[in-house]
Amino acid sequence: MKVLVIGGGGREHAIVWALLKSSQVTEVLCAPGNGGIAAIARCIPCDAANLHELVNIVVIEQPALTVIGPEVPLSLGLVDELTKRGHRVFGPTQAAAQLESSKAFAKEFMQRHDLPTAEYGICTTLDQVREELPRFSVPIVVKASGLAAGKGVVICETHLQAEAAAAEMFSGSLLGTTEEAVVLEEFLTGEELSFFALCDGTHAIEIASAQDHKRVGEGDTGLNTGGMGAYSTDGIATPAMRSWLLHNVAQKVVDGMGSEGEPFKGILFCGIMMSPRGPMVLEFNTRFGDPETEAILLRLETDIVDLFNASIDGTANELTINMRPGASVCVIAASGGYPGKYASGKPISGLPTQNDQPSDDVVIFHSGTALKDGKIVTAGGRVLAISAAAPDLQTALDKAYAELAKISFEGMQFRRDIGHRALRQQPIR
Repeated sequence: MKVLVIGGGGREHAIVWALLKSSQVTEVLCAPGNGGIAAIARCIPCDAANLHELVNIVVIEQPALTVIGPEVPLSLGLVDELTKRGHRVFGPTQAAAQLESSKAFAKEFMQRHDLPTAEYGICTTLDQVREELPRFSVPIVVKASGLAAGKGVVICETHLQAEAAAAEMFSGSLLGTTEEAVVLEEFLTGEELSFFALCDGTHAIEIASAQDHKRVGEGDTGLNTGGMGAYSTDGIATPAMRSWLLHNVAQKVVDGMGSEGEPFKGILFCGIMMSPRGPMVLEFNTRFGDPETEAILLRLETDIVDLFNASIDGTANELTINMRPGASVCVIAASGGYPGKYASGKPISGLPTQNDQPSDDVVIFHSGTALKDGKIVTAGGRVLAISAAAPDLQTALDKAYAELAKISFEGMQFRRDIGHRALRQQPIR
């Protein structure tokens, strides 16, 4: 079959890579793709935030399956537009994607369906922020309600800082776009866990768990980013905890969305804080996470096409998802200055050629690259995702960092402590 992947980051590169391993797939296209994806699939230039343009590509190319990677096309209703035209597409509808595209919707949904989450307040004006702030002790979390590429969360040490952060979100000075609502949230402490489930509108089944590293600096310091690395292991959480999260979070989301007339299909990413009060939902994403996907798909043994089909056809409960035993990791090589201002167009040296690729255990996924005069250059904040799998976490990390040591570009930065918590702690219970 011919498959079209929408998006152009490391997550989409990993999805394209997994699709090409499937015996069911004859051709993979990617719109818009990037410099690394172009080496293994036909890329179609486009604006991935232009709904009309994306629909036209599907109409022209007529893929047997379209897989949507990023959150923006989902929030614009690409699934709805393609479905009503009779195309087979993987991902949630615009209404179901509100679980990610509107933090205000997600918090109110969690309250309606008794999902464990932090105390919160939803504010649409700065006056409301001032009224709500006295309810919260510090530190306090201020979140942009809309999509913010993983950068719309500010942890504030004082109420004045929280008011200023909210003001910058409303004005657009913080994120570049004005927010119609901000969410004030109780600050939670504990271990974070990313729990991924495949959903078909009725059923939720576990795929895998991972842990992301959001802060730009080692030791989890500095500004929040879209993710500087991730790891996934067999023992990241106990079987009992994974079962609890599946039945008390993921399945309750599917049941709740169904009861509200908006069945949820696709990937449900549950961001969980293992707080002293028990597991609490921090956020939902309605698609594969990035960079967790670049680690998780290295461990996926089940044909990824079977996952997509089960979600679309409502047969997820009949599917067994097998993950390779052991561990996998992803380490992000980012542009200097990220997550702030950074320069693009920097030549990248040390990348393997098509005839000299690392083994299946080590894969370099391109997050933000482009082809310029036949050479790969930087074209984003997160540039490369060096991923590796092994029987244990330390070996996987050693493989990833050994490959990363061969690569360089001007200003390259990366964290040297990916997986540090797992190397010294017990599984999440």
